[in-house]
Amino acid sequence: MTVSHGQGDRISNGSSITQFLLLAFTDTRELQLLHFWLFLGIYLAALLGNSLIIITVACDQHLHTPMYFFLLNLSLLDMGSICTTVPKSMANSFWDTRVISYQECIAQVFLFAFLVGAEFYLLTIMSYDRYVAICKPLHYGTLLGSRACVHMAAAAWGTGFLCAVLHIANTFSLPLCYGNAVDQFFCEIPQILKLSCSDTYLREAGFLVVNVLIIFSCFVFIVLSYVQIFRAVLRIPSEQGQHKAFSMCLPHLAVVTLFVSTGMFVYLKPPSISFPSLDLAVSFLYSVVPPVVNPLIYSMRNQELKVALKKLIQSFFFWQQ
Repeated sequence: MTVSHGQGDRISNGSSITQFLLLAFTDTRELQLLHFWLFLGIYLAALLGNSLIIITVACDQHLHTPMYFFLLNLSLLDMGSICTTVPKSMANSFWDTRVISYQECIAQVFLFAFLVGAEFYLLTIMSYDRYVAICKPLHYGTLLGSRACVHMAAAAWGTGFLCAVLHIANTFSLPLCYGNAVDQFFCEIPQILKLSCSDTYLREAGFLVVNVLIIFSCFVFIVLSYVQIFRAVLRIPSEQGQHKAFSMCLPHLAVVTLFVSTGMFVYLKPPSISFPSLDLAVSFLYSVVPPVVNPLIYSMRNQELKVALKKLIQSFFFWQQ
């Protein structure tokens, strides 16, 4: 078993690493248990909120539209991503350990890259859905038919899977010689790259270029979509119509802003530049916060979803009587 005592301690044989050590939030037992209960509350809230959206959209015929179909997919991705990172951190705090096996770390990196990548592409597709709904309403049924929606969602999931495979191949093909301590509460690609003993300049540069191109192109598409959306909304004569359009768009824009800004900071920042406390806070913001707040943002700003959810809860209690 290999144990790291710091970045400067070099391991002669990187292949001997059988486990990694995740970042411990604290060494105090009481605070470890507090961390466990805090993360448990966050985890259950995310599962409950996203499960309610999935069940509501699936059960209510009035919500079988492209917007809610993509929202259902977003909730599935959010549930998957928080299930990938938080349970292991909770278990480590509960059992007073930092260990994650090599295989578990690979699985965690793959699943998280897959789900987060797919979510980013899905958010881009959702901006297109908003654009068509507001700027080209007469062509909405043609451009976003059921088959087109399924194809776009499948493309988001498939692209996320492909990117995850490439990231895994890029990251874990490197020999890891600078210890096995990951300065994060889950296995994160930039933190793994910092443990490599080979000259990773070209790989880091390639990693950054690919991510910049993908994220920038999607971000530009989202920005251009919303420029057109807001221009169209401001031309709506009735105040009620403007309010309805903004209530449909602002939740998505808030989610995109949080997700993209924090994700860009983590993945576009060179791995050699590290601010441990800031890295931890930003990773928490883009990996844990969105799955919890997305259901709240979408449900609070969406009257149709609130009505459907209320009906679902009422029918549940009716059948219990």
